[in-house]
Amino acid sequence: MQALSARVFDDGDTGTIDPFALFEEWYGAATGAEPNDPNAMTLATVDKSGMPDARIMLMNGRSPEGIVFFGNAESMKGLQLNDNPRAAMVFHWKNMFRQVRVRGVVEEISPEMADGYFHSRPHGSQISAHASEQSRPLQSREVLLAHVAKLETRYDNGEIPRPAYWKGYRLKPIVWEFWQAGEFRLHDRVRFTREGSLWTRQRLNP
Repeated sequence: MQALSARVFDDGDTGTIDPFALFEEWYGAATGAEPNDPNAMTLATVDKSGMPDARIMLMNGRSPEGIVFFGNAESMKGLQLNDNPRAAMVFHWKNMFRQVRVRGVVEEISPEMADGYFHSRPHGSQISAHASEQSRPLQSREVLLAHVAKLETRYDNGEIPRPAYWKGYRLKPIVWEFWQAGEFRLHDRVRFTREGSLWTRQRLNP
């Protein structure tokens, strides 16, 4: 099992700790420890009725401002974020016995940033963004593949435009929680909460 970072989980340490810097430290370790998609996360949203929803997404960018991801604004998650622009994320790094939970408000990133990322994606992924009416009923897989074939012909020799509904989002954290597995389920949990421009931290029971 991975050793805990003493400077973070030492109860006698009262110095200032930036949760994003700690996330960067843990994510850096995860990129070497996890065989597949260390940037995978669960994204949880809520619909108009208050019913929660969740799915696995990929983190496509990060900064002290927040965690960036992309998707179809007309999908279930896009509609839910439009109605209630708040969300939660969970990163689970199984090989390191660690997870990070994030809660916050969600905002759209600029169209220019979305364009830049869209055109950095593989050709097939750009085509699929046009072909899929995400989350909506599909008559058959053959219908989807036929649509893909038509788009491949249409954009055979030119740049593929970003669909207007394909957008980027940034979750701006107001709460971070870092969890490290402990023996006999005596896990270490530390929660950081934003208060104005500062972060306070609190150890939690396992």
